Amino acid sequence: MLKRIVFISSLVLASTTSFSQTRVTAGVMQGKEYGVTYTLPKTKIQLTLETNRNQYIPGEFAKYASSYLHLEGVQLEPSISWSIDKVRISSIGVPDADKVFFVRMRDKTVAPLLELTQDGIIKTINVPFGKDHSVAATPLEPSKKMPNPRDFFTEEILMANSTAKMAELVAKEIYSIRESRNSLLRGEAENTPQDGKQLKLMLDNLEEQEAALTSLFRGQTITTSQEFAVAIEPTKEFTDSIICRFSSRLGVVESDNLAGDPISVSLKDLHSVNIPADDGKKKVDGIAYNIPGKASVIVKYKDQIITQGELPITQFGGVEFLAPALFNKKSKIQAIFDPITGGLIKVDQENL
Repeated sequence: MLKRIVFISSLVLASTTSFSQTRVTAGVMQGKEYGVTYTLPKTKIQLTLETNRNQYIPGEFAKYASSYLHLEGVQLEPSISWSIDKVRISSIGVPDADKVFFVRMRDKTVAPLLELTQDGIIKTINVPFGKDHSVAATPLEPSKKMPNPRDFFTEEILMANSTAKMAELVAKEIYSIRESRNSLLRGEAENTPQDGKQLKLMLDNLEEQEAALTSLFRGQTITTSQEFAVAIEPTKEFTDSIICRFSSRLGVVESDNLAGDPISVSLKDLHSVNIPADDGKKKVDGIAYNIPGKASVIVKYKDQIITQGELPITQFGGVEFLAPALFNKKSKIQAIFDPITGGLIKVDQENL
């Protein structure tokens, strides 16, 4: 709704016959003045954990694994375990209630065409709506499902009158598949294809059959990827702050759940922005934008560093303003802001 209001107001006000500068004041809309309220973002640090839930399902013939296939250490009971695959840290922007600004749109004003995010954070000025500057995420490829082992049962296996006999016949079928594969690899099989692609196809099919039948003894582990995100809002530097815990039995748990080992974060201000002392005389005029600072972030698990890097942190920076003179009749400026940091990405007089 905000986008629609700004768009209509801009068209109406830009069509007036005389012009002056657009004014911006801190705060919210008061009285009957027309305009738009926008916010600048503050930074939250988001820790994203890509985990794997590993569900072990014992094979139907697990207790015969040692005697028929010489597989040792095969588990007979089902189990679930968790593991951490990847760890990422990133900055995310959320509206800052202390940085709310109002663009006053009056008669005789060249009102800029503002585009806001759904949260009301300023995104662009005078850039046509619908022009997307974001990057689309790449969809994940689904994992390949193992075929049903029973699809490879011979008539003799299906006719077996006991589980032990069935296990014995399946083991013999596995050995037969291995012999067929070895014969193909040596070129000793009667039906060895001359075409390399056809040979690979046959070998892949035999490998698939062996893996499916062997799973009846060895069991199978179904791995499901699950992503967890934990966000914290920094106001100052800190060291080894526990934000969550991780358990190989339960996965990601709350920071106060002692069933897991702590995952901690340390944050150090790099003082990348020289912020002059606020004497209270700074003029609030123009389009406000953030100049984010930078911080060093270190994430530890079991006292070992699992990821680290530098992130933009608006709380460690300051606020500046685009001069109102930029938005007059003679010079239509286009600007793009980073909706995560509120920083100015680009200012141009040409089409972006």
